Amino acid sequence: MRTATYATRAVCAAAVALAGTACGGGGTGDSGAVLSSSWGDPPNPLEPANTNEVQGGKVLDMIFRGLKRYHPETGEAEDMLAERIETSDSRNFRITVKDGWTFSNGEKVTARSFVDAWNYGASLRNNQRNAYFFSYIDGYDKVHPEGGRQTADTLSGLKVTGERTFTVRLNQKFSTFPETLGYPAFAPLPRLFFDDHGAWLKKPVGNGPYLVQNYTRGSQMSLRTWDGYPGHDKARNGGVDLKVYTDNNTAYTDLMAGNLDLVDDIPAAQLKNVETDLGDRYINTPAGIIQTLAFPFYDRNWSKEGMDKVRTGLSKAIDRDQITETIFRGTRTPATDWTSPVLGEDGGYREGLCGDACRYDPGEAKRLIEEGGGLPGGQVKITYNADTGSHKQWVDAVCNSVNNALGDDRACVGNPVGTFADFRNQITDRKMPGPFRAGWQMDYPLIQNFLQPLYYTDGSSNDGTWSDPKFDDFVDRANAETDTGKAVGLFRQAEEVLRDNMAAIPLWYQNGSAGYSERLSGVKLNPFSVPVYEQIKVG
Repeated sequence: MRTATYATRAVCAAAVALAGTACGGGGTGDSGAVLSSSWGDPPNPLEPANTNEVQGGKVLDMIFRGLKRYHPETGEAEDMLAERIETSDSRNFRITVKDGWTFSNGEKVTARSFVDAWNYGASLRNNQRNAYFFSYIDGYDKVHPEGGRQTADTLSGLKVTGERTFTVRLNQKFSTFPETLGYPAFAPLPRLFFDDHGAWLKKPVGNGPYLVQNYTRGSQMSLRTWDGYPGHDKARNGGVDLKVYTDNNTAYTDLMAGNLDLVDDIPAAQLKNVETDLGDRYINTPAGIIQTLAFPFYDRNWSKEGMDKVRTGLSKAIDRDQITETIFRGTRTPATDWTSPVLGEDGGYREGLCGDACRYDPGEAKRLIEEGGGLPGGQVKITYNADTGSHKQWVDAVCNSVNNALGDDRACVGNPVGTFADFRNQITDRKMPGPFRAGWQMDYPLIQNFLQPLYYTDGSSNDGTWSDPKFDDFVDRANAETDTGKAVGLFRQAEEVLRDNMAAIPLWYQNGSAGYSERLSGVKLNPFSVPVYEQIKVG
């Protein structure tokens, strides 16, 4: 990676993986026509630093533009509002914001628009769910301490140096920091956000290609094209009505009945019919999502000596090929590493890195589990939330596979938890009795994002509390490395430590899926499995 100026460079190369994305016809469309799309109410207010789930993220991607933007097909981190991001040491960065950008209320986007937004997001007082994204910046320990009250209101590592310039000092070297700046948490905010926060929450104001026209929770959010948008990616339609559905089967039924234009999550029950129903209007394309089984390493039963063999044995007892074929019908691919194919080899994906540990071998699975001391208590319980998705189906299938390998019908059982909220609370409270469903949708397309948050000691999403000094050392060295190839190589060495300990069992890579009406053309999903709304044509 270059040490001077970061322009349109990223450590991901996903063009090949995404080349098969399906699109509609090539008509010109009606630039003023509005399309309808399935959606779910965001659980949190649409503040950029407070939104960490897909439904809210869809809206933020429509109403905001940041310093970087991830290319909708290749995933590369390209300059958007960043004119220049410069560094000589991968720790101190000088950022210049492009001229000519405004928020939709006419306010100019300046360096302070970013600095104020980042300070707000980092502050413990504001309780933003994405605060940890600012933890690399100097002074984070003062504005967001692990315990007690904050002793500073702003990050000492942020300095406004001109109307369009500011500097960032990190608390450690982080060579790929510029590539993270396309994540919505780093979006700029107008003064209205701070001066009349209540009004902003009712009707968010951003600087993206769409405006929020109105929102009725539980029903619909209407977005309309902003005619004054200065970016090169102007919307090709008149707007999007995001219709709230609590059941994606109902959304699919509405699509087939002509009452909806776009469904971006094909229900598992319809996968057997979707190609017949929609033909080339069905999209099934790779996304930066991986599903795994995590372990409670805070429980001595799962972290004591020999349990690495038990965890590896469980991995080898899972017939990934059969499960993905029979349940997911081509929308999942057996995982052979802990990242995602959308990164490409240059970006860190390494097909087969898991090796024999991820290959179905019931005889070897039984031997390893016995050699490691057997299943704790003689049984493994896989915990999952029962309120969404097809989790029960695949958990039952995984347990059947394990039971067959071990010759014991009760060796593995599912442990459903009623709601996702209760499931997350049990994880946060460290009450998991054994392996539990885990998944990761990338925040930004870097190998670092698949490894550090999940497996680094005290990582922000390290729910199983796994820790290994060798892994941490490789990650630290990779972050400090300014050469892209060398950094990726170090991250891969960290991933090998993960593999050798089987800190989590990789299950499958998840595709993005969608279906759309004959009214639409130019429909595609980005590497995050989100529709690229501004490129859709209607009519």
